[in-house]
Amino acid sequence: MLEPQANRVMALAEWEECWQEERIGFHQPRVHKMLESNMDKVVAGRTQVRFFFPLCGKAVDMKWLSDIGHSVVGVEISKKAIKQFFEENNVPYSEEPLPDIPGKLYKSTEGNISLYQCDIYSFSSSTEGQFGAIWDRGSLVAINPGDREKYAALIMSLMAKDCRYLLDTLIYNPELYKGPPFFVPDEQVHHLFGNSCFIELLQSVDAFTEKAKAWGLTALTENVHLITPKST
Repeated sequence: MLEPQANRVMALAEWEECWQEERIGFHQPRVHKMLESNMDKVVAGRTQVRFFFPLCGKAVDMKWLSDIGHSVVGVEISKKAIKQFFEENNVPYSEEPLPDIPGKLYKSTEGNISLYQCDIYSFSSSTEGQFGAIWDRGSLVAINPGDREKYAALIMSLMAKDCRYLLDTLIYNPELYKGPPFFVPDEQVHHLFGNSCFIELLQSVDAFTEKAKAWGLTALTENVHLITPKST
């Protein structure tokens, strides 16, 4: 079932080009409903949770979380996306070079939002430690299908013992659309994370829209999973 997309590759330069040319149909102008409706399960009674946002773009979810007392660390290849996040949300920020990896760190003046402009695979737990929560809205579905094992290993290395990882995936017929966003079946979520984590499907919704129709699809389902480390 994965075969049609197995060898599909998007270079980092292509993603940067999407931002430069404002081809960012994946960006959502409001807080994601799946995050809002499952927030209690992610936070689980904790306060001041550190959230990690892989491939964060300029997600407004980051501002929303920081406004309610949490902190956010994001990784994004596009400098334009990061600058737009701070400017469009009126968040003052500073920028500094990264000593150990190619890229820059953009940090809110209050210190509760840190966005790394770098390749996601240059980022590691030695950069910012581990996290109490991860919100993966458009990351696993955006990375090249051939990199999923490497990506899952990175994500699991960033999970603290009490981490609650909210993962958003898309189910559709990959024969009809080459992606991205890519098709990620539930079986693959279990293959990638199931050995060391518990996986719970929290929500499955019909996400078929005019945009999906324009991609050539006839159906689209959005699934949200809660992934938590098995105690060692």
